[in-house]
Parts: sequence; structure tokens; C-alpha cells
Amino acid sequence: MPEPSLMGGSMSLSDKIKQMRQEFLAELQAGATFKDFENLKVKYLGKKGPVQALMLELRNCSAEERPLLGKQINDLKEEFTLLADENLTRMKVRELDDRLEQEAIDPTLPGRRRYPGRVHPVMQMMEHTIEILQGMGFSVRLGPEVDTDYYNFEALNFAPDHPARDMQDTFYLNEKWLLRTHTSNVQIHTMEQFTPPIRIVAPGRTFRNETISSRSHVFFHQLEALYIDRHVTFADLFATMDEFWSKLLGEKVVTRFRPSYFPFVEPGLEVDVRCTACRGKGCRLCKQTGWLEVCGAGMVHPNVLKAGNIDPEQYSGFAWGMGIERPTILKYDIRDIRQFWQNDLRFLSQFP
Repeated sequence: MPEPSLMGGSMSLSDKIKQMRQEFLAELQAGATFKDFENLKVKYLGKKGPVQALMLELRNCSAEERPLLGKQINDLKEEFTLLADENLTRMKVRELDDRLEQEAIDPTLPGRRRYPGRVHPVMQMMEHTIEILQGMGFSVRLGPEVDTDYYNFEALNFAPDHPARDMQDTFYLNEKWLLRTHTSNVQIHTMEQFTPPIRIVAPGRTFRNETISSRSHVFFHQLEALYIDRHVTFADLFATMDEFWSKLLGEKVVTRFRPSYFPFVEPGLEVDVRCTACRGKGCRLCKQTGWLEVCGAGMVHPNVLKAGNIDPEQYSGFAWGMGIERPTILKYDIRDIRQFWQNDLRFLSQFP
């Protein structure tokens, strides 16, 4: 785009105005794009453009000429502005029309299917389990995933050199803090804040430094139930187990209790239910034993009650805990626990 002529010499200011208008209209006529008209407007109407230079030349005119010439310059400026803006708007509309034509939508085409989000199968089992226990009178208590050694081990009757600590490979952050290895840490936090009767369920995520395989992972979900009151006995634990597992598995189940050891309960036991697939005859699911191991349980150890500032002479209680992944695996017959956490939509979309 050529520069406007300097219009020097003996040409009068009025003639310069007329010549600048002719040059502007010629360049306007030659413009073809939005950028052309934008540059033309800046070129003539900018602070250092020729229209502004005409205003400065008014100082050299006589007092009688200035009003008329000043008006002519202002009219020229308004005309240039109007013509440039009209063409800018026209080009903007044309470019928008071209874009819309390129991006035209065919309303007769079928819409794109939108897939609604789903609750993760492990979370489905967690929510279902919590709902059952709330119906049985338990309230939900949450606890920290990062906790101290005291709440995760010491207050739960794990001595510093206790061999039971070897049962759980722990992620230590430093000498004091760690990632909890079970939701049992909620027991002590709850006992410190409330007085019996206490009837709570503690769901959450736990962490153990284990080799990832089809049967184990470095993190998993656990749910622990705790009941403390006067005169709580094994009979209360047995009755709770029978009712809970029957509701969770959707049928009346037969339970079996085997002696076992956990530092925070005394006595401790393992809870089995008769295999719901083969009705105790033996199958692949129960490894031909007829029984499925479902959780660990026992009566709360007196040392744990003392750590929670509860008198074991006045109160007793039971606690039991279960992993959430295991009943989920049993329910859907899943062979590899790693599939839960690979975020593969082909796998996750199978669960309603």
C-alpha cells in the first residue's frame, strides 16, 4: 500500500485536503481483506498520519481561513473513519459467513452419544456396605490417611519391637509419620473424642508397601466397625456378623469363626462364610474348601481401651475389619485386582 503524497510545495491546504481524499478513496477501493482496511485506517488516522499533519498546518493559515479549513479537515477525518469502519464491518461479516459455511452443521445427522459417569465398582461396594451398617445402627467416622506411628501402631497394642509389625510393610514418611496401613487408626481418634456407647464404621483407603500383583496392591480400601459399651460380648459380635454378611451377600449365610491373632483384639478370630457359589461343596471360587474368608474380628484389647481413655473394667467391645476389594472381586468374579486401578473404560463401563 503506497504512502500518501507529502503534498508539499505551493499547494494550498484546501487542495491538499482534496488530494488526500482522492488517494484515500483509491486505496479504499483497492482493499480486499479485513487487514487491508485495518491498516488503511491506522495509516491515515493514526497519531502520526497525514490527517493529523493537516491539523498541524492550520497554524500557518490566516485567522480567517482556519474555521473553514478546520471544518474541512474534521469532515475528512469523519468520512475516512466512517468508510474504514463500514468496510471493516463488511469484511468481518464476510469472514464470519465463510467460517460458518465451513463449519456448517447438518441437523439431520444423529447426535453424538454422551456417556454418563459411573460410580467405581469398589466405591459401589463401599457405599452399599456402609448403607447396610448404618441401617444396623453404626455411624460413619473418617480418619486421616497420613497419621502418626502412635495411632497406627502403638495405641493399637503394637509394641515398638512387636513381631506383628512385620506383618504390614509400611510406607514411612519420617520417624513419626506414615501412611496408615489400616483404618484401625480411627478407633483411637474416636475413643479420645467420645465416651461409650460407641458404634462406628470407619471406611477409607489404606497403604502397604507390597509387590503389586493380581492379588495385591500398594493401596486398597478397608472398612472397620467398632462397638464399645457395657457388657458387649462375643455373642453380640457373632450376631452382628451373621446379620451383616447375610445382608451384604443377599441371602442367609452360614458363618464360621476360627481363632486368629491380631494385636488390637483379644481373643481374635477369622470370619468365614459358606461359599455362596457352590453352597459349601467346593469350587474354584472357594479353592475347593467350601468356605470364603471374609474378615478378621475380635474383642477390643484392654490396652487399646486404655489408650483411648476408656476403662476396660467398665466397658468392653468388639471390632472387625474387611477389605472392600475382596467382596467386589467375589461379586463380579474378577481375576486381577490391578484392573480396578488401571482406569480402563472398557473394564469400568461393565459395571452398572
